[in-house]
Amino acid sequence: LRTKIASPELRTSYFATVQNYYEFYIDLLMQLHKTHPKSGYDIKALEASERSRARSLLELLQETHANIREGISPDLLQQERSVQQQLNAIEKQRIQELSRPNPNQTKVDEIDKQRLALLQQYQQIQTQIRTASPRYAALTQPQPLTLPEIQKQILDENTILLQYSLGQYRSYLWVVTSTKLTSYELPKRAEIETAARNFRTAITSPIYRNIPQKTAQASANLGQLILQPAAAQLGDKRLLIVPDGVLHYTPFPALTIFQTAGQNANIPLIAQHEIITLPSASTLASLRQNYGDRKPPSQTLAILADPVFSITDERIKGKLTQETTEKLESNNLGLNRSLRASDLAWPPDRLPFTRQEAQTILSLFPSDSSSQKFDFDASRTTATDGNLANYQIIHFATHGIANSQNPELSGIVMSMVDDKGNLLNGFLRLTDIFNLKLSANLVVLSACQTGMGQNIKGEGMVGLTRGFMYAGAQRVAVSLWSVDDEGTSVLMQKFYQKMLQQKLAPAAALRAAQLEMMEQEKWKSPYYWAAFTLQGEWK
Repeated sequence: LRTKIASPELRTSYFATVQNYYEFYIDLLMQLHKTHPKSGYDIKALEASERSRARSLLELLQETHANIREGISPDLLQQERSVQQQLNAIEKQRIQELSRPNPNQTKVDEIDKQRLALLQQYQQIQTQIRTASPRYAALTQPQPLTLPEIQKQILDENTILLQYSLGQYRSYLWVVTSTKLTSYELPKRAEIETAARNFRTAITSPIYRNIPQKTAQASANLGQLILQPAAAQLGDKRLLIVPDGVLHYTPFPALTIFQTAGQNANIPLIAQHEIITLPSASTLASLRQNYGDRKPPSQTLAILADPVFSITDERIKGKLTQETTEKLESNNLGLNRSLRASDLAWPPDRLPFTRQEAQTILSLFPSDSSSQKFDFDASRTTATDGNLANYQIIHFATHGIANSQNPELSGIVMSMVDDKGNLLNGFLRLTDIFNLKLSANLVVLSACQTGMGQNIKGEGMVGLTRGFMYAGAQRVAVSLWSVDDEGTSVLMQKFYQKMLQQKLAPAAALRAAQLEMMEQEKWKSPYYWAAFTLQGEWK
């Protein structure tokens, strides 16, 4: 049935409904493994877990092989463009109307209905394109990897896969090396969820995050539940982590375990391990198949940083008219109301350290192979004009929005006004990102909560990372909570220095930067260094 559904949204929704069956099947296989430990039931359970993971993402990545719009009628493609334009226009209209001094709530509700209808219309057109596309029809369904394929295609002797499955009564962890599979029974989902939320609160709460005892205890509690059983196997290996449920929100680098009695207590996992997170093992295989052998773009680095959000910004020159002033004040108030679904305060403060961050990073690259877009140029128009396809690394240093209710409304906040104070649509939404054509080895989202999204059963986190992978990024660095501006700037500068000057791969460079931050008194709290995670290719 799933293979006959052309709509990605419906496929995702359908697959979420069958996750309880997968959970039951995995639990049954693992219980059989207890009584018949040499019959391979643990292998079947791992492979069932892999089949249940990120299938919609795998299918989207499969699409990148083919131009599914080839052979589609011009009328249908024009409909697609028209609806995209209408969505952009309604976004701008909504911002303006939402926050006039006395907003017309009836009109606001009507605009919201129109926006929802346009989103549904856009999704229907996407489905029509897939249904009518000869290229799409020719695509074979991607097959999730088997255990031998994971061991051969994904792992090496220095890399271990940790794959989690959280269940109502029991949870499981499979530890896979290039030669061996070991499985562990963990506590039920609810117990792990409580510990994970306590851990996240301890790290991110202004009350607790600078109290080492509080974060250490919360870290040890969760580490004891989800890592300690496998501690003896980990050594100093690279860890590829496929989380489940609440673990998608968990900063694994800051977790602690006891390697041996009395030793390495309260030492974060990052101290001994390079850590990468994945939606599934098969996703990495697909990324390698799609992007591994392509020719790198001619230019090295594109940075978009320090946009202009507000009328009060000193970068707006000249005398503003009363009409423009009222429009901008309405814009700021409207954004505040429209973004309550995220934790981002509005109007957002300028992030002064992003400019310093960007300038330091730019100094590491030859000027003739890099592009810098600051201030008014750090705009949605710049991000979507097609030029980013020419760069190997793309770096966004600005605010991010994570909309857990409607992930398609998640995005990156670009410049909201031009140099004359005119209102702009400054949201680079997830729908925009899916339409980008990139060839980037690395996309860095140095922004708030860019790794968050809607946690859908069987799919994991549906958010910006998925959009950039579909658009062509091999790996994406994102954050799991609203990060400190100065701390992020310091981390990012160190990250790029490790990549450029020490020639480290991105995953190794991020780890080295985090370790360096951890050793500095000002930044030693995991709140400052543990938010960022690398997803995708580790090589």
